[in-house]
Amino acid sequence: MKNTIILHGLYTEKEYYDNKLPSASNAHWLPWLQRQLMLNDFKADTPEVPYPFKFNWDSWVKEIERFEITSETTLIGHSMGGGFWARYLSEHPELSVDKVVLVAPWLNLRNEEDTSFFDFELDPGIAEHANKFIIFGSDNDHPDVTNSVNFLKEKLPNNTFRSFHNYGHFCYKDMKTNEFPELLEAVL
Repeated sequence: MKNTIILHGLYTEKEYYDNKLPSASNAHWLPWLQRQLMLNDFKADTPEVPYPFKFNWDSWVKEIERFEITSETTLIGHSMGGGFWARYLSEHPELSVDKVVLVAPWLNLRNEEDTSFFDFELDPGIAEHANKFIIFGSDNDHPDVTNSVNFLKEKLPNNTFRSFHNYGHFCYKDMKTNEFPELLEAVL
């Protein structure tokens, strides 16, 4: 059975503890995409990393490794979740998946955060771990995310890059919708 793991991005401590906000795995377009994939006969999981603001690599890995990753799996990551998949695939060259879609991936290239979360060597062959490797970027995202997207485009020439106009960081406040049909189309 085809399955998808949709990984959220960084949530600040303030966002994490704000009871008026949804959890990170239930924010923005993630629940909509999960539902659409389920309606298309995909098993679709949206893991919730505990305390994502703490940049604890081991807790992210522990959460992800609860799910089966096979040649029929699609991996989707938003922001820090996209950066997570870049590192995870770099450190697991034995993995082979169907698709990888990184939406506004963030790699902390300018060390905005004092963390070892992104202390790794990017494997330039990670795009070959998938039948399709796609990076989504927006022309008005944060400069640090734009730098990460450009870095990945340069280091991973065997990928597809999709550029969007005025999608910001692909969050509800930027897109003004919880629906993301372009991403659904890329997965299907």
